[in-house]
Amino acid sequence: MPPDQALRGSFRRSAIVHDWLTIPGGSEKVLMELLDLLPEAEVFTSVYDPARWPGELHKRVVHTSFLDRLPGAHKHYPKLLPLMNMAFESFDLSGFDLVVSSSHSCAKNVLTGPDALHVCYCHTPMRHAWEPRHLAGELGGGSAFAARLMLGRLRRDDLAGASRPDVFVANSTHVAARIRKHYRRDAVVVHPPVDVERHLYRPRREDDYYLVLGRVVPYKKVELAVGACATLGRRVKVVGEGRGLEAARAAAGRDAEFLGFLPDAQVDELLSGARGLLFPGEEDFGIVPVEAQAAGVPVIAYGAGGVRDSVIENETGVFHAEQTVTSVASAILQAESMRFDEYRLRANARRFAPARFRAEVTDVLLEHAPEAAAR
Repeated sequence: MPPDQALRGSFRRSAIVHDWLTIPGGSEKVLMELLDLLPEAEVFTSVYDPARWPGELHKRVVHTSFLDRLPGAHKHYPKLLPLMNMAFESFDLSGFDLVVSSSHSCAKNVLTGPDALHVCYCHTPMRHAWEPRHLAGELGGGSAFAARLMLGRLRRDDLAGASRPDVFVANSTHVAARIRKHYRRDAVVVHPPVDVERHLYRPRREDDYYLVLGRVVPYKKVELAVGACATLGRRVKVVGEGRGLEAARAAAGRDAEFLGFLPDAQVDELLSGARGLLFPGEEDFGIVPVEAQAAGVPVIAYGAGGVRDSVIENETGVFHAEQTVTSVASAILQAESMRFDEYRLRANARRFAPARFRAEVTDVLLEHAPEAAAR
């Protein structure tokens, strides 16, 4: 029986809660798979910018919070963090017997009915609460003092919200460990879905440039990648947009190109031609490195976080030990001295296909459906 049919027989009415729908990224790819798995689910989110999203989402019922009506909310949503908990608690989910929260911030904090099953797919425990430097970076320059003032409240709200899901699902072993540390909760690990088929059979045509791909936000450290390429005199192309663009441009050399948002077809062409993918940020999982391997492209990444679940060191990629320009440059030189097996790269990426994600998430939901029915 297809997963969606099995779930339809176990739950009458379902809701999917996501932190915000602004710039599409890795967590939003998880959301789209969840929507396929639960085709009748209604969506709840704090802020929604429809212009950024494909037609499939336009066909859904999307409920937004009061934050969506504030001027500038679509662009400056990180500055609304003090109000996020209130926004998610304001949703009325009493009519749903299944709630799946896709959460890296406050989505898990929703209040559900006593008989509902609430499963949280956790991309990370809230970085803004547990990593003060991350919070200061998101709020902008000169905001470290404001971040410290907010920290106690954010942690209290986050811990209160962490008690609400019945089940935690983590996107990597790294995130499962952080859930245990911060929330004292166990989590099942289900790696995110990656559209590997899109890349597996595309011919590899290696060119002389490196690629940075994804949202350009402060914690992704794009400035380190372009700075390392400037130091070595290597070409680099940056695909994506976000609040970290100014810092990245300031660190770039003359051989850096900032291409902004591009259609998938153009992204695929650029990826298949790259010498390597540069991934200097610490990610909780990281979908882009899997896509790169599916395209036969080695990954040069900071050796921490979820990338250790998806990249095999010195076989499908190279890790650098520090988040510095010098360390990234050294890793690039190391990768250039190695020979990578394209077929091994692609085979490793196959482990993260969407069918595996749908099957594992379905197993988790069906396993806990009897508990919800008993309640």
